[in-house]
Amino acid sequence: MSIFPPTERVWWNQPIEKTEVMWVTIAFVWALVMFFMMPYWHISGEQNLSNEAYKVNPEVYGEKVEAWAEKYTIREEGDTGIPVVRPPAGGDVYMLGRTWEWWPIVELQKGQSYRFHLSSMDWMHGWSLLPENINIQVHPNYEMIFTVKPTSSGEFGVICNEFCGIGHHTMVGKIYVTDK
Repeated sequence: MSIFPPTERVWWNQPIEKTEVMWVTIAFVWALVMFFMMPYWHISGEQNLSNEAYKVNPEVYGEKVEAWAEKYTIREEGDTGIPVVRPPAGGDVYMLGRTWEWWPIVELQKGQSYRFHLSSMDWMHGWSLLPENINIQVHPNYEMIFTVKPTSSGEFGVICNEFCGIGHHTMVGKIYVTDK
């Protein structure tokens, strides 16, 4: 029982005020505009990455990444000897997340499209490319695939943006983009 019950028990059969009809109409039209703008922004505005996800065995994926890195390694970096891998222009790029690193370091060419393949060897990680706004959730047993075309050169950081354990804050990687 309400404090002030409606004067008419069957209130839903009462006529609606014109201002209320106007606001419901405005809200409905705005919802339609937003609904049809989403595909437009996705396609022409390049707002969101189109990605694919496939089931994968982590061990098999890890072997594939290591073979790819061995084939295209151009140098090693740091005290640990992390390989810097330069795939052919327009080729595939493989990175894997594992406790607590993004491996390997990748060197790309500005203006060329690359197909990124990401997967996790242990548990869920986040792949975030800084300072760009690219964020991908990376799950174990799944290979995430998306296309990137670098438009500026420089050094870009890759961080894990999904809490993955005690070493989460150290889970970083690098991507270099060169002009040639």
